[in-house]
Amino acid sequence: MSVINDIHLLIVDDDERIRVLLQKFLIRNGFFVSAARDAGHARRLLGGLDFDVMMPGEDGIAFTHSLRETLTVPILLLTAKGDTGDRIAGLEAGADDYLAKPFEPKELLLRINAILRRVPVEQGASDAPKVLHLGSVRYDVERGEMWQGNTALRLTATEAHLMRIFSAAPGEVISRTRLVDDLGRGNGGAQDRAIDVQITRLRRKIEADPKQPRYLQTVRGAGYLLSPD
Repeated sequence: MSVINDIHLLIVDDDERIRVLLQKFLIRNGFFVSAARDAGHARRLLGGLDFDVMMPGEDGIAFTHSLRETLTVPILLLTAKGDTGDRIAGLEAGADDYLAKPFEPKELLLRINAILRRVPVEQGASDAPKVLHLGSVRYDVERGEMWQGNTALRLTATEAHLMRIFSAAPGEVISRTRLVDDLGRGNGGAQDRAIDVQITRLRRKIEADPKQPRYLQTVRGAGYLLSPD
């Protein structure tokens, strides 16, 4: 199958068999794919290429945390550690999604495409962009950009998607069910918890006191709402 888009995926796994199988499968499904055997190899590749999805292996949580210091590239963790606590740790480190081994290749493909749908689409400049003010933070709705003073705040693909959802209906309650569905993760208590983790991460960027949120509020039993100034 020929490549049908310009999305470039990077597989990071110390198991050569898995790397080869995943690379062949994803290439057949229309992606450019590179592969790295460990985090160090991945960093060398990242120095010269732009990637859209990262899939770290066993040490993926630490690797994800370090990548999030400089990159907003979407990250999908593939790991043998499938406990709820491990999934939460991965999401807290900055991953956009988490898939435990063993997994069905089709599910991996669906999750990759779900993440890519959440990546903000670049838009042209506007003479009068719509901006939401959240204390010292401002969010440009049209550009999908968040700023604090002259400093741009990096948003992960999931955080950017959440901001698009909330900014489209400021002051309105958005249910957890809708957020789970819009983020493409399906239903279930564990997925609700994953949404809570992403909300916590977003609050750290927009709230003076994330533990007592003023702008991204929890509505008990209903969901969340964004309440700009």
